[in-house]
Amino acid sequence: MQQPRICAITGSNSGLGKVTALELAKQGFDIIMICRDADRSRRQQAEIRDASLTGRVDLIECDLGNMDDIHRASEEMHSRYDRLDILINNAGRVVDTLQYSPEGIELTFQTNYLSHFLLTHLVLDLLRKSDEARIINVASELHRLAQFDMSHIVRRDKAPYRAIPAYDDSKLAKLLWTFELADQLMDDGITVNALHPWLVDTAFGNSEDASGLLNFAFWFFKLFAPKPETAARTHIYLASSPEVRHVTGLYFANCKPYPPSDKALDRSLGKQVWALSERLTGIYDYLRRPLLRESGLPLVSGG
Repeated sequence: MQQPRICAITGSNSGLGKVTALELAKQGFDIIMICRDADRSRRQQAEIRDASLTGRVDLIECDLGNMDDIHRASEEMHSRYDRLDILINNAGRVVDTLQYSPEGIELTFQTNYLSHFLLTHLVLDLLRKSDEARIINVASELHRLAQFDMSHIVRRDKAPYRAIPAYDDSKLAKLLWTFELADQLMDDGITVNALHPWLVDTAFGNSEDASGLLNFAFWFFKLFAPKPETAARTHIYLASSPEVRHVTGLYFANCKPYPPSDKALDRSLGKQVWALSERLTGIYDYLRRPLLRESGLPLVSGG
């Protein structure tokens, strides 16, 4: 009897992450929900489990704004599972005031991009044990607006902080990494693709992240966005469709390949972002899982 496929999804207690988890559970996938607040995610876990064909829906608490939490989440995944078939790097935030992670990195950049860079590295060994591993990175069309100053990206303290440019930059970084990672994992048979989710994906109206005019702006744009059940189709398609079993290194919208910006295809910039990300996370051989957990690393600014 074929074993259920195992899918881990960050930010799967709300929005498109939850819809994706629910629909994949209905298809017979085992689900790993990776969420910032476990207590506030129990109801969603129960809802997804009730709809699941396998009944296995695990919940792992992880604040993506904290690298120690990401290491702990990886360790918990390794203790529960001997492989991972699909990783959907879905979680995203817009933070309307300048905030830093415990590592001293601007919180939007760390949560939306760098955390997923680190988490993916830490579970690559589990993905390699799958016969059809897929990594799916949720990006955004807002990456086209990114200015992306490498000397400013980590701290964002050289000019007045603005939330939307910080978000745009984080999504461009995610695309640059997607295309570089797809190339590097080609020989491993692990596919890596990105998608545009529309604005319904992130908890833009969350009082913890956005307020005032920023909150209103996202509320307004959501009026024109498709329902989550419609917008999540690309997530589900990339996770489950046999049509994309061997497709890698592409950006998707509405279940079809879609051209990203020229800047997202800048391989030189992609390699710079990769090198910076390795320094910030303490990774020196990304394609191998570290034997020892490194912590207390000094901040290394870009430039």
